[in-house]
Amino acid sequence: MQTRPLGRTGLEVSRLCLGTMTFGEQNSEAEAHEQLDRAVAFGINFIDTAEMYPVPPMAKTQGLTERYIGSWLKQRGARDDLIIATKAAGPGLDHIRGGPRLTREHIHQAIDTSLERLNTDYVDLYQLHWPDRQTNFFGKLGYVHSENEDATPLEETLDALKELVDAGKVRAIGLSNDTPWGVMRSLQLADKLDLPRVASIQNPYNLLNRSFEVGLAEIAHREDVGLLAYSPLGFGVLSGKYLNGAQPPKGRLTLYERFKRYTSPEAEAATQAYVALAEKHELDPAQMALAFVNSRSFLTSNIIGATTMEQLESNLASESLKLDNEVLEAIEDIHRRMPNPCP
Repeated sequence: MQTRPLGRTGLEVSRLCLGTMTFGEQNSEAEAHEQLDRAVAFGINFIDTAEMYPVPPMAKTQGLTERYIGSWLKQRGARDDLIIATKAAGPGLDHIRGGPRLTREHIHQAIDTSLERLNTDYVDLYQLHWPDRQTNFFGKLGYVHSENEDATPLEETLDALKELVDAGKVRAIGLSNDTPWGVMRSLQLADKLDLPRVASIQNPYNLLNRSFEVGLAEIAHREDVGLLAYSPLGFGVLSGKYLNGAQPPKGRLTLYERFKRYTSPEAEAATQAYVALAEKHELDPAQMALAFVNSRSFLTSNIIGATTMEQLESNLASESLKLDNEVLEAIEDIHRRMPNPCP
């Protein structure tokens, strides 16, 4: 398993990270533990979760993902061998903290409840799941400005995170679903006010959504704020299992109507092209899609997720797959013809 530096923290994380947002909804506690055991045995040392998980977010299941990881950590021990990342939710989910914000009070409350559920005294990476301000994320490309937004000042959020670092509850901080302005402003404030430096940004990145390359890739390189790529298979779409109207019984897009991001006609056409390319070269489409993400120079870690052990094994196998130039050039040709159908 290759490892890559987590920003300038001195921590090394595996190139594949185990995503866990199905734990507590599509996966039982026993299944979650089985996945965690297999991932660690394979060489993964990086586990990503969030206080709002599992998805879809609901009051009755909120926090179960962290609890399942916590029960596994308690059984397993050897906490210091792992890099555990979790996230604090931004505005919009009223069942979390009565309506979460990224204020000092909320940040402290969020980390304390996460640490309790995770059965640990600290997390290695604490991320802001999405911004407190109004901006373009979760499928929005264009930015529409508002003069009347009610946003928590970023200085307050970062200062609260510094308090967590100083208290030993957090080792490093990161952003998620953020923009080039958000990253650069955070870095500017860190330098100016002696606040923690952002180590990573967790944003969507896959063959159907390469918008990260437009502004954030340069920042990742020049500022050492690498990508933690989520949805590298576009909710499983890039496996090809939903093509031609197929609805696999346990597929996320079959079970939950809320996930529309990767289901447009444009997405279907692009997916068909990528799957055909994989089949032409006798590659598994999902593994090809993951191997492409793994190959990106601005990547810190690729967050894989699975609901079955068969899927997990397939995803793990992408670690050793290196795409040749012919395949990479063909991917670029498809991308030029059908760029970013699922931002």
